[in-house]
Amino acid sequence: MRRVKNKQTIRRLAMRSYKAAGTRNRIAVIAVTLTTLLFTSLFTIGSGAVYSIQRNTVRQSGGDGHAVLKYITDQEYQDIRNHPLIRKISYNRIIADSVDNPEFLKRRVEMYYMDDTGRKLGFCEPTVGRAPEKENEIITDTRTLELLKVPKEIGAAVPLTYTAKGKQYTEEFKLSGYWESDPVFNVGYVIVSKAFQDTHVQMLAYEGNMEQGMAGAINSYLMFGNTFRMEEKLRRIITESGYTTRFEGEQREALSTDIDCNVNWAYEMGEFTNLGTATAILLGCLLILLTGYLIIYNIFQISVLRDVRFYGLLKTIGTTRRQIKKIITMQALRVCLTGIPAGLILGYGAGAAALPLITSSMLAVDASIKPNPVIFAGAALFSLLTVWISTRKPGKIAAGVSPVEASRYTGMKKSRKNKEKERTDGGKLWRMALSNLGRSRSRTILTVISLALSLVLLNSIVTISRGFDMDKYLSHFMKTDGLIAHAQYFNYEYRGEEKDTVSEYTVRAVENRQEFLDGGRIYYDRGILVTVKDPKVQAGDLNYNGMPMENFQIEEGEYYASLYGMDSFNIGKLDVIEGELDEEKLATGRYVIVGVTTDDKGKPALENQHFHTGDQISLNNRGDKREFEVLAVNAIHVYGETTRNSDEYTFILPSDVYREFTGSDEVMSYTFDVKPGKIQSMTEFLADYTGNTEPEMSYETKQSYAGEFREMQYMLLLVGGALSFIIGLIGILNFINSILTSILSRKQEFAILTSIGMTRKQMQKLLACEGLYYAAGTGITALLLGILTSVIVIGQGGGSIWFFSYHFMIWPLLACIPLLFLLGVLVPVLAMRGMVKESVVERLREIE
Repeated sequence: MRRVKNKQTIRRLAMRSYKAAGTRNRIAVIAVTLTTLLFTSLFTIGSGAVYSIQRNTVRQSGGDGHAVLKYITDQEYQDIRNHPLIRKISYNRIIADSVDNPEFLKRRVEMYYMDDTGRKLGFCEPTVGRAPEKENEIITDTRTLELLKVPKEIGAAVPLTYTAKGKQYTEEFKLSGYWESDPVFNVGYVIVSKAFQDTHVQMLAYEGNMEQGMAGAINSYLMFGNTFRMEEKLRRIITESGYTTRFEGEQREALSTDIDCNVNWAYEMGEFTNLGTATAILLGCLLILLTGYLIIYNIFQISVLRDVRFYGLLKTIGTTRRQIKKIITMQALRVCLTGIPAGLILGYGAGAAALPLITSSMLAVDASIKPNPVIFAGAALFSLLTVWISTRKPGKIAAGVSPVEASRYTGMKKSRKNKEKERTDGGKLWRMALSNLGRSRSRTILTVISLALSLVLLNSIVTISRGFDMDKYLSHFMKTDGLIAHAQYFNYEYRGEEKDTVSEYTVRAVENRQEFLDGGRIYYDRGILVTVKDPKVQAGDLNYNGMPMENFQIEEGEYYASLYGMDSFNIGKLDVIEGELDEEKLATGRYVIVGVTTDDKGKPALENQHFHTGDQISLNNRGDKREFEVLAVNAIHVYGETTRNSDEYTFILPSDVYREFTGSDEVMSYTFDVKPGKIQSMTEFLADYTGNTEPEMSYETKQSYAGEFREMQYMLLLVGGALSFIIGLIGILNFINSILTSILSRKQEFAILTSIGMTRKQMQKLLACEGLYYAAGTGITALLLGILTSVIVIGQGGGSIWFFSYHFMIWPLLACIPLLFLLGVLVPVLAMRGMVKESVVERLREIE
């Protein structure tokens, strides 16, 4: 067969045909733009969330390393630093055990020397100025400067008081640079120069963790070539360097060759996050593919219906099937050329705007996003795939039609099962409308599904949002309306010493407020050493604060226990999971309450429960042994009942018994309830009191957590509602296209009906009935899918959210159904007015 150079002709035909259908193409461009927008925003939010979670987790972990070696000596560092598995290693030397300026009471500041790698991995590189060089030069973060009231100027004097090896020093340094403070955690850093380290060799001498304090110890962050099997690499590095590994949480007898270490949990979490996010993005893409397909398919089906005679005439002059498909493909690519770039820009903007709101409210992290070519390439590829899938069938239809069939083609499939029916009651408009929908069942079903999807999604979003249980959320953080304690308590540095206990002045100030209802004290003293006899524990297996238990001369089978004393108010708030609270029995001094750790959902970790009600236990307070009977078991509420850290062995005694047994009356915290509706005014009072009267005290109330909860609800509704709106808009466009397709395909049919007496008003009623059937079908489908989604997906899957309480809800969907019926009437009537403009004679002349 002779090859004819007709590519230019095919291209010209495609473009002229495209330009002749202005309205249709505008709808197609909008559809492709919306589809691309959804893909781009989904990819932007997904990739941004993964990156943000990992970066924020890295910052929270203290450094950007795959693993960390803790509290090692200079010799250990030198022995390990050149191992071939290490790509980078930092040198972070602790200069002070504590920085003691009173301005740092509510924000801890740490003092280090860091090399170039250490500053980079520790996010401590100055953005203004330079790294310290002289002995008296430092760099620090902006919040630290603000607390000290030091101007952010290079060369400014920075007074610091710090403790190293039990001795306190006060020096004035000069600022050589600074960086913006990290909002992720409440810790500041002061970085000194190498000259300072070299000058203070004696002060920084460090021979291991048996020394007093950690000044001089080195923390080293390691970077491997990749994140694959990081723990195995870390073990190899340490053991091949001549030492033994001691991972965080590992319980065994300490060895002199041990090096404390752990893999950075930020990178371990990243693997799970990537998997979960990839699954969510995949499901989202499938949903968008479906909704995008529905509308784009109909648009190009309309194109075939309008131009089918044109394609038939092309075939009479020798145009092949392949060339006709190419014409349609060129038209589709022309639509993509406009729609995809617009969707990429709008989608990236929408995703970048939504990401900070989603991550800060729902994931509790700050958002970070960088323009990534993969996002745009992936979104464009998925949009092209959607268009390609959507245009395949219309292309086959156009290519397969013969010149004779072209004039008769309507797009309706004839079913062999259809039989002519004789009726004596005349033609009913409602019956004709129902019959018309059955003539193209696939299109009817696709249109109904596309409209129903948005309603189901909207109903699901509202159900999830309303299922967020504020009581569960707040009770996870606070069982009472408020809590006051020393600032060190909220910094996780409560020592149980007189200087960091609750001020009685603050307690009395709260109790004297008219909003106050009831309250109680919780006692704890970290300085006392209480142990418990547990026959299931082997001697030497357990440790106290990372130090061998043998240093405290405890007996075999004993383990350090956290012992708390509580007033009646606090005991009444305990979450008892075994036994019953009887305060009269507790007051006798013969009974004790056992605490069991809980997970994020508040579920007790029963595998960590060592004692049960009725068990006899022996508590040893440095030789003062007492026998107690377990009265009840309590699910520990970490944030309101402990030092904000839960221990495996935790016991609770009434305040009087606790003080008599331990000889300590140090008050760790004071919790209280307020009268209904008074939490706001009490919160405002505490903010003023702890800010001005007793600044060393701090507080928490339900008010702040309630605000976070409402913000999270709002963001879910906002993001979910926007997604529902876009999918709903695609569904409405698809419905409009279906009606237009119906009118186009039956233009000749309407002409015949008009010629035998059907009025324009009756024709509009017929189309309105079809629209109402669409609305009814959508409503019924949405109700069925909505109920199944609510009960099966949300009801069963909602348990993964620890503060979720499922409540069946269908009213959001029902509220939208009247709008569907209104849409079902208006769209056909308006479409009929705009589409059928030719006279009856002109339309009848088209019939062969």
